Amino acid sequence: MTQTFENLGLRDDLLLAITEMGFETPMPVQAQVIPELLNGDRDVVALAQTGTGKTAAFGLPMIQRIDVGFNEPQALVLAPTRELCLQIAGDLADFSKYSDGITVLPVYGGSSIESQIKALRRGVQIIVATPGRLIDLINRGVVNLQSVHTVVLDEADEMLNMGFVDSINDILSHVPDDRKMLLFSATMPKEVERIARQYMHDPVEYVVGAKNEGAANVRHIYYMVNARDKYLALKRVADDNPNIYAIIFCRTRRDTQEIADKLIQDGYNADALHGDLSQQQRDIVMKKFRDRVLSILVATDVAARGLDVNDLTHVINYGLPDDTAVYTHRSGRTGRAGKSGVSVAIIHSREKGKLREIERIIGKKFERKEVPTPQHIIEKQLYNLADRIEKVKVDDTEIEKYLPGVSRKLSWLSGEDLLKRVLALEFNRLLDYYKDAPNIDFIDEKPSREGRKGKKRDSAQHNEKNKDRRTAERGMSRIYVNAGKGDGFYAGNLIDILNKQLPGKRVNVGRIDLMPGYSLFDVPKSDAHRVVSGLKGADFLGKRLYSEEADPEKDYAHASGRKSKNKDR
Repeated sequence: MTQTFENLGLRDDLLLAITEMGFETPMPVQAQVIPELLNGDRDVVALAQTGTGKTAAFGLPMIQRIDVGFNEPQALVLAPTRELCLQIAGDLADFSKYSDGITVLPVYGGSSIESQIKALRRGVQIIVATPGRLIDLINRGVVNLQSVHTVVLDEADEMLNMGFVDSINDILSHVPDDRKMLLFSATMPKEVERIARQYMHDPVEYVVGAKNEGAANVRHIYYMVNARDKYLALKRVADDNPNIYAIIFCRTRRDTQEIADKLIQDGYNADALHGDLSQQQRDIVMKKFRDRVLSILVATDVAARGLDVNDLTHVINYGLPDDTAVYTHRSGRTGRAGKSGVSVAIIHSREKGKLREIERIIGKKFERKEVPTPQHIIEKQLYNLADRIEKVKVDDTEIEKYLPGVSRKLSWLSGEDLLKRVLALEFNRLLDYYKDAPNIDFIDEKPSREGRKGKKRDSAQHNEKNKDRRTAERGMSRIYVNAGKGDGFYAGNLIDILNKQLPGKRVNVGRIDLMPGYSLFDVPKSDAHRVVSGLKGADFLGKRLYSEEADPEKDYAHASGRKSKNKDR
């Protein structure tokens, strides 16, 4: 028989509210936990990822057990962050929409404590709190927890990671011993087990999935590149998914801000979320991300704790965490509520061991993928544009009055020419950027003996070809600059830097040759001195540029390699 919310034992007022919210059949954690909270005597430990319906699992039976005639706190929910606190309180308010007389109060830092004190004095039955602010209110004597019959620790592993164990001990000392206690956690580290043993009475454990495993609908893939190519790989992943809605996790605040700044500079709808931001700045960033004004959020693990956003397409690990439980939390933010998601790891060869350890603990294999090629990316983007054109809504009455004039203006173009121009308008920047872009996959195989022989045979031809590259076309000067494809430096970047460094008359750039460690390009002889002067000392992604007029006899490949090695030392 199909399980329903009605046969779980919920009241009609709650059934009406959740039906309006679109709830149809109980999710596994709800089907297991709700009857136990309504009818059982034991405490509950529930292991489930965020996004599996935990709030309804504890919230609906909690509301049903509230005595609306008694205006004192009867239920307490502890959450690790302000964002999660507000989200839970909002969900409980929605669940109790038709349950007259129930008041839910979110209590958290960063908001006026005076207004929270006034609300407590007016009377509330359910408090949703962050530990620090609740301790403050307890010490001020304005909150009394002696009538609390239900305590929920939500995302218990996160609270312990954030150092709230002493605060939790303090809070629980103010709650009656015979209260019912629920502990919800995505993972079950030893610290969480210790809390369960210390504070819970013979708890029943429900596991949705397996302990410490990631969400079932998440696909785990990785790209392996050289460390210097990580940002290039990140951009290719974003470009290969035109409708991406993702969180990128970095290990440090500095990395987080730097990656966000680079993405913004390169034209992506991105922003950063980390501990150096004020609460107001955090709120603004989160609102933009939830409203999809931003499609990419770059965050630290601490800043993203308690962050609940629906329909993420990707979670991207720009650096793998040391703790597998942290990876589980990251990946569990996508693939929620039965939907599929992708957890991406962008790694270099030294992180392979860490990847294997994560595989072992979560019980899932990572699939190695090739970094998307420029051809594949452009094809994906073109098809996405075609799809958008097909599906766009057209208001005939408004558009029609402008069509005759536009048609006359473009009448000389064939249908194919018009289509080419529409595509060029959309993709010229992308085409310029990916022109001659290299394969950046990490290759960990040594060349064969035959391959080494082949290299020697080709050496003379190679040197002659390089000399040709160093020779300018007639009437032009050849310019050397110490940035190449290995630095993520392509034709579009060169043009952008020249336009920025040389305001006024635009330089006419001729042939461009992009090498791994340097680039050569032609400019009119009259502009050579101005171009060399303008490029010297310019910044490209933190690299200081050097430029000179190219010497046809100079081996720039060798010189570039030697400079790179000296720099590494």
